Formats: sequence, structure tokens, C-alpha cells
Amino acid sequence: MSKASAYFIVNEVEGKHGVKRIKNDLNTLKGVISVSMNPTKNSVAVDFDTTGIRKHQLFDRIEKLGYDVSESRYENHIM
Repeated sequence: MSKASAYFIVNEVEGKHGVKRIKNDLNTLKGVISVSMNPTKNSVAVDFDTTGIRKHQLFDRIEKLGYDVSESRYENHIM
């Protein structure tokens, strides 16, 4: 398993409903290990297995939910 983390700043997340929607949707993707959010900063952190999903797919999925991603960064983890 090759692990990485993706961090996104997502604009206009509408309260607890928006947070839950993003977390639940991303958690359904094959290869996603965990999703956490900080609603006060509109930040989303996703740990994922790079053999199951690619970082651009996470970005695309958030945008397909109707959210604008203003910033993103990625970290590959050496295991």
C-alpha cells in the first residue's frame, strides 16, 4: 500500500449538512482511508491508498458535489 494525504480548501460549505455530505461521499470511494474536516477553515484532509484512487479523482469528486476548491496540496508518505 502506498499512502498519501490530500488537503483541500473548499469554498461555501453550508454548515453541518455540507460537512457530512462531503465526508460521507469521499468515504465511499475505494482507496480512501479517512476523511476529516475543519468547518471553520473549510478545510478537508483525506488519507488515501494511491493504488486505489488518484489525487485528481478526490479533487474532481468534491467539485462534482458542487463545491469550489480554491487550494489543494498533496503529500506522499514513505512507508
